[in-house]
Amino acid sequence: MRQIDLRSDTVTQPTQKMREIMAGAPVGDDVFGDDPTVNRLEELAAGMLGKEAAIFAPSGTQTNLIALLAHCQRGDEYIVGQVAHTYRYEAGGAAVLGSIQPQPLDFNPDGTFDLNRVEQVIKPDDYHFARSKLLCVENTHNGLALPLDYFPRVAEFGADHGLSLHLDGARIFNAAVKCAVGVTEIAQHFDTVSVCLSKGLGAPVGSLLCGDEPTIARARRWRKMVGGGMRQAGIIAAAGIFALDNHVERLQTDHDHAHLLAEGLGTIEGYTVEYPEAQTNMVFVSPPADKASGLQSYLADHKVKILGGSRIRLVTHLDINREDVERVIALIKSYGS
Repeated sequence: MRQIDLRSDTVTQPTQKMREIMAGAPVGDDVFGDDPTVNRLEELAAGMLGKEAAIFAPSGTQTNLIALLAHCQRGDEYIVGQVAHTYRYEAGGAAVLGSIQPQPLDFNPDGTFDLNRVEQVIKPDDYHFARSKLLCVENTHNGLALPLDYFPRVAEFGADHGLSLHLDGARIFNAAVKCAVGVTEIAQHFDTVSVCLSKGLGAPVGSLLCGDEPTIARARRWRKMVGGGMRQAGIIAAAGIFALDNHVERLQTDHDHAHLLAEGLGTIEGYTVEYPEAQTNMVFVSPPADKASGLQSYLADHKVKILGGSRIRLVTHLDINREDVERVIALIKSYGS
């Protein structure tokens, strides 16, 4: 039996063609700006997202961090979702390294902010308070593609209240494919956008921050300071170019597999499945209470990796095929019967 891994779309393996492209990539010293493959990747990404410039970094955590550091100064504040990646899952980097105060708020069920609530937490221009400087949006959020009509509203809101806008768009291409629009339709509303290459796009490592030239220049200084300056990085940048050129449209296949998985699990008595209309490549399933604790180990015995818990996230990606999905459904049915 082949291994099936549904823990995340970060577990993807580079394809054979991607490995060949990486091996033959022309390289230079990227800290000096001399790596032609990195330069090409940054130009490609900036063009695809409709931005002036881009910077390549090792991780999405770092592109989010250098975005916040480029937008905010010590004592400034960023408004962010209570369960957003930039607040909850990145080790408090903005506060620890940048002295930037987070103002977390609950998201609406669809991953958007209640802008009236955001308005209430914006601080007045008074030396008693941190300066509200930046609003961070996430798309997709828990696999949900945010509604397209939200973005012009949040952009207008930011302009009216003097807030810069950063999009944690780790899976922005999933969102664009789901909404059947070009990625610029989403990215155009934000000052900066972080894009992850090593999730559904299938590159082994790397993320990009895209924005205007002055902001990206500040981000480049911060990248160096936090240890993200890489040398002959063209070897991994080549994988990013291949991913952007070849793996965007195929994200629809991942969404189709997630939908199939949700449908199949929904037929199993006692299992609660969450896969609303806006979902992309993630399925959330809650097993019956008497089944939850043993499901992970049962599937592991059958070479299927999942996360544990009472509400389990299952993620489809380019290393998951239809037969894998059908096998997982059958295994969980057999466990649940």
